[in-house]
Amino acid sequence: MSGAQQPLVLLVEDEPAQREVLAYNLAAEGYRVAQAQDGEEALQLVAEAAPDLIVLDWMMPRVSGLEVCRRLKTRPETRAIPIIMLSAKSEEVDRVRGLETGADDYVTKPYSVTELMARVRANLRRVRPASVGVVLSYGDIRLDGESHRVYRDNKMVKLGPTEFRLLATFMERPGRVWSREQLLDRVWGCEIYVETRTVDVHIGRLRRALSAAGGDDPLRTVRGAGYALG
Repeated sequence: MSGAQQPLVLLVEDEPAQREVLAYNLAAEGYRVAQAQDGEEALQLVAEAAPDLIVLDWMMPRVSGLEVCRRLKTRPETRAIPIIMLSAKSEEVDRVRGLETGADDYVTKPYSVTELMARVRANLRRVRPASVGVVLSYGDIRLDGESHRVYRDNKMVKLGPTEFRLLATFMERPGRVWSREQLLDRVWGCEIYVETRTVDVHIGRLRRALSAAGGDDPLRTVRGAGYALG
């Protein structure tokens, strides 16, 4: 995985030793990792830069993991972020409560780090398939996330790394309109300063590359809003 195409995982855990182990393993998997030591800090970080996935401890001071989950799942802008709840509570009633609050997955402590990483990959496959090597298709366009190759009508399309990440973003959510700011955050990364006009330049390059392989321009400019695929 390269650059800002790496999914951003927010790790929320109040025990420093556990947080360190998990952060190390998530980074070793190739993910960008943001860390919070309590629920309040977690909500603040999500407001600053929405992660692709959240690993969330249930028992925390100030704002519990359950309350963080409830708040994020009631907001339209954060509802789709997968949440894996970590808890020492192994009773079925607690698991049901966690899932009913909106958690997408529930892992009981003590857990196997290998199993947790597998759960992270499975949940990311749903929201960021290209970043975990899944092959995506849209019309006559095929994008292979593992080999970083793109084909249109079975002809290879030559794309630069930025154009590849742009196309992957569009193909993961066909029909969704992305603003220039959202594309900057997703493709370049929020820590890098790039002008919004740069997005237009790379969209132009992507359009030319796809059109060179034949067929209509699959990208749509939505006036005053941004760009969409289809």
